[in-house]
Amino acid sequence: MPIISLAIQKGGSGKTTTAINLAAALQLMGKKILLVDADPQANLTQSLGILQEPDKNLFTELKKQMEGQEEDLEKVIIKLPGGMHLIPSSIELAGAELELVSVYGREQLLSWMLKPMEDKYDFIFIDCPPAISMLTVNALVASRFVLMPLQAEFLPLKGLRSFLHHFNNIVKIKKRLGLDIDILGFVLTKYDEHKKMNREISKQLEDEFGSKLFQARIRTNIQLAQAQEAGVDIFSFDKNTNGATDYLQLAKEFLLKIA
Repeated sequence: MPIISLAIQKGGSGKTTTAINLAAALQLMGKKILLVDADPQANLTQSLGILQEPDKNLFTELKKQMEGQEEDLEKVIIKLPGGMHLIPSSIELAGAELELVSVYGREQLLSWMLKPMEDKYDFIFIDCPPAISMLTVNALVASRFVLMPLQAEFLPLKGLRSFLHHFNNIVKIKKRLGLDIDILGFVLTKYDEHKKMNREISKQLEDEFGSKLFQARIRTNIQLAQAQEAGVDIFSFDKNTNGATDYLQLAKEFLLKIA
């Protein structure tokens, strides 16, 4: 059961949208999915209709782990209407960043917490903060793969290169622990074939990273934002949209790459 982090050093990349809808597409294909919201902004949690912060969430259990108390991450799981499971976030996670610095084994806390659940799901997706923080480091150390959504524009490409620089340090940490992490690939979001810059960035990524660039493109689609506003995935909102078609195609390609 692979754990996959969705991470990149740039906000607005389509990371949360991809986490939700790739997971939903895989769920429709018969896979059992757990989503973990590791971002203090809690965009994933809110986009799945959890508007009021739950009393139990990733922060409450992480806090116990940091203080040497017994935690149980499974108890905070929310079962969503479509069948997916969610570990919700909390704004309090932002404060955990400072506390993590002085904790023994700080890079591995999330790994230890997720360990009991690894055999219960086909895939666990972690939605990371849009920065290289201790929460992102924890997610990457817990993960076997990282998936990077980005827009085909200059600034997101710059964010990608910055992230890859830091990612090499994560690889070194995992090697010291006897573990591996690989880049599963890059996913282009809000893509418009008619825009010259989109085509140029796509070509640049393909030339540089080859097969690491997913061929599935997530086209600009207002219904994706509307689905998140409604608190559901795109398939529950309108399965006939371009957004649903694109994420289903991405899920098929994902399964081929991860096999």
